[in-house]
Amino acid sequence: MPPMSGRGDGESPVARQILLLQVGVVIVLVVTAVALAAWDARRDSRDQARDEATAVARSVADSPFVRQAVESADPTEQLQPFAEEVRHDTGTDFVVVMDPDRIRFTHPDLEQIGRRFVGDVGGAPEGRAFSQEYVGTLGPSVRAVVPVTDRGDVVAMVAVGITVERLDRQLVGDLPGIAAAAGATLLAGLLGAWLIARRLRRQTHGLGEREITRMYEYYRAVLSAVREGLLLVDSDLRVQLVNEEAVRLLALPEDVEGRSLAELGLPPGLVAAVEGRSAAADQTYVLGQQVLVFSTSPAYWHEAEVGAVVTVRDRTELQAVTGELDLVRGLTDSLRAQNHEAANRLHTIVSLVEMGRPEQAIEFATAELQVAQGLADELLEAVEEPVLGALLLGKTAQAAERGIDLDLDGRLPADLPLESRDLVALVGNLVDNAFDAVAETRSTTAQRVRVGLAGDARHLRIEVDDSGPGIALEDRDHVLDRGWSSKAQEGRGLGLAIVAQVVSRHRGTLTVSDSPLGGARFAVNLESREDASGPGPGGAP
Repeated sequence: MPPMSGRGDGESPVARQILLLQVGVVIVLVVTAVALAAWDARRDSRDQARDEATAVARSVADSPFVRQAVESADPTEQLQPFAEEVRHDTGTDFVVVMDPDRIRFTHPDLEQIGRRFVGDVGGAPEGRAFSQEYVGTLGPSVRAVVPVTDRGDVVAMVAVGITVERLDRQLVGDLPGIAAAAGATLLAGLLGAWLIARRLRRQTHGLGEREITRMYEYYRAVLSAVREGLLLVDSDLRVQLVNEEAVRLLALPEDVEGRSLAELGLPPGLVAAVEGRSAAADQTYVLGQQVLVFSTSPAYWHEAEVGAVVTVRDRTELQAVTGELDLVRGLTDSLRAQNHEAANRLHTIVSLVEMGRPEQAIEFATAELQVAQGLADELLEAVEEPVLGALLLGKTAQAAERGIDLDLDGRLPADLPLESRDLVALVGNLVDNAFDAVAETRSTTAQRVRVGLAGDARHLRIEVDDSGPGIALEDRDHVLDRGWSSKAQEGRGLGLAIVAQVVSRHRGTLTVSDSPLGGARFAVNLESREDASGPGPGGAP
């Protein structure tokens, strides 16, 4: 994988690119807003001028003085001073009074008096007010024309206007306020863009978009290529990346990414290890029929913790082989112990012969053979399954070597609803667990283990009692969690998990209760597949 520490090909960081884009967007928005504000202000100024001109024109048209003056012999002499006074008082640019034929009586430019009014008058001759924007003798203006009526007849018209030049000057006067508001908006937008880019730079670690894409593609490729299951969780214990092997081993849902680690049904100990931000290597847990090995490690970036990495390996088959190897090793140890005892006895017999006491040598040898043969005959008579019988014979020798009293009760025929491999796994691991339990009471009570066997071709029941310290009631519900053991901190206790796997695979039950010997009783009940209509019979005797 190429290094990810630098950018190539002149690539700019994502945060800088987004900052430039945001700055561009802010500038475009501010310029557009200023343009729209100026256009709206221009439109409002013209609407306001039209309303103002109409109001002034109506006031002049409704004046009795105007009605009297237009009917006098010289209307201009009376109306011109009045019109100019109104024009100055209202701030308009012209107040023109004209007759119905549009001949002016008044005008700011005296030369225009007596001439025809320039522009439309709309429906004013018919008694209706009219307004428009028109280019007249004073230039473009917003004007309103209102009729002067006397007893219902239109006797004159009043035109009041405000030049566009004056309106534009007023608009220019308003522009500094608009510009100040635009500047404040632009400054706030740029500040916000800078703060967003700063946060984004921290989150993307200053990487470019192609580099982020490459990292994502490489990580996806690595996750898919490795043979171990991998989960990457963030600081909130939410899954961010997961490969197909982890999905398969942990039976994760398709929408696992983004979900909390506690929602996935993982062992509480594993979740606690990740939550505790501590590294843990090769922690073994049992999930259903699988024995899985987990390793967790916190993930850091620039000395800041960003989450954790969880790896998963499948040890189911290896654990089964290891369990069988442990059983074979136990048998080997038992044979070694028996070989040692046989060597001692053989030396004793040879010494008796050398001492000239052959009768005593024969008597000693015969007695030892009877004891050994009697034990073998007793086991073979009780257990017709040869592999299980060999296992129990070895366990008997192992118990004798460790000072444990091993009792065997019941009988088992050869045809059982269980293969020899699974039968050895059940009995061997339960007996080993009992041996470990009674070892804790070596100095306090007698060490006793009892194996009860009962069954036929359809049913099988195995009971293993011990005189150990027993299992507390609050621990019995968790006795199979992670291959529970009173010495789990030493990496032990997977034997019970293997037992639970065999029982679950055959739809049986495994119960834990108090033993008459003072310790714990593990009882396994199995039945053939043809007879099983449910999980199988259960309950401790």
